Amino acid sequence: MEILSRVHQKNLVSWARDRENVLVLSADLTGSCEADLFRDTYPSRFISCGIAEQNMMSVAGGLAREGFIPLVHTFAVFIYRRAYDQIAMSVAYPNLPVKMFGFLPGIVTPGGATHQAIEDVSVMRALPNMTILETGDATDVESVLDVMRNVNGPVYIRMLRGELPRLFSADEPMKFDTPRIVSKGTDVTIISSGICTEETLRACAAMKKKGVSVNHVHVSTLKPFNNKMYADIINTGKYGVITVENHTTTGGLGTIVAEKAVACGINKRMARLGLRDTFTHGASRPYLMKEHGFDAAAIIHAVEKLTGNKLNISDDELAKVRIEAVHSEAKAEGL
Repeated sequence: MEILSRVHQKNLVSWARDRENVLVLSADLTGSCEADLFRDTYPSRFISCGIAEQNMMSVAGGLAREGFIPLVHTFAVFIYRRAYDQIAMSVAYPNLPVKMFGFLPGIVTPGGATHQAIEDVSVMRALPNMTILETGDATDVESVLDVMRNVNGPVYIRMLRGELPRLFSADEPMKFDTPRIVSKGTDVTIISSGICTEETLRACAAMKKKGVSVNHVHVSTLKPFNNKMYADIINTGKYGVITVENHTTTGGLGTIVAEKAVACGINKRMARLGLRDTFTHGASRPYLMKEHGFDAAAIIHAVEKLTGNKLNISDDELAKVRIEAVHSEAKAEGL
């Protein structure tokens, strides 16, 4: 498993080289959001707005009206909690091409409730004209710039940083509103997003040895969610569907999939794994995923409940999968 470091930092500089209308805006978190190399390389195209997120969104809207493509960089919580009115009125309402990179989605940070963006998808998807993307590995991070550029309007991105695993081939980039079929199976369908795809891969590898046939799908476009493939995806698992998300189950991926199932008239049992109507606290990512029931062990337990079959997969077996197949503990995420 290849591990890459500061993927966005390097990719942003090369991607923006010949796009002179691309500007980067930062709210005093330039290094923490991997925008420092852009600042140093293109100083005239970098705007430091200070710790003033509401003002930054209004500035971004004004720049977009003048033909620029503003790329807003800050922690996710400071985008949607601090500046929601400005996003709604100065960006979404006029449908301007402001691209918002929200770092530290969900529980990837030990910073506690003040820094953990656990309801951002719920809040942002309620805005008309808003597109929502989520990155799950290094390949997603590398290709999300091209995807968001082709969206004619505002985009909110749940962005990863630091050391990232490459779960998907670099030759198979993220595609807009197109689910990624990770594995095909007929027993259970598991739909995952973001960092939860890595956990699902671990769970699937262990369950495969027990004879469970899993249809695993990775989602990177959370809004819109219109691809006609989703009806077949949801309907495939004979025992039901499991969604796994680094987010509250209210209004996030689980809700999105449930809405799609209802709209398509699909009657399937569904288990939604994620945060359950709760704030979280400061701790490591593996601890919080286990504590709140959306790590690999929780995914396996959900499959057992849907199928009615006990798989008897031990913690040692899961630990071996972590070491051999998927890396997720290279470095603890910090603020």
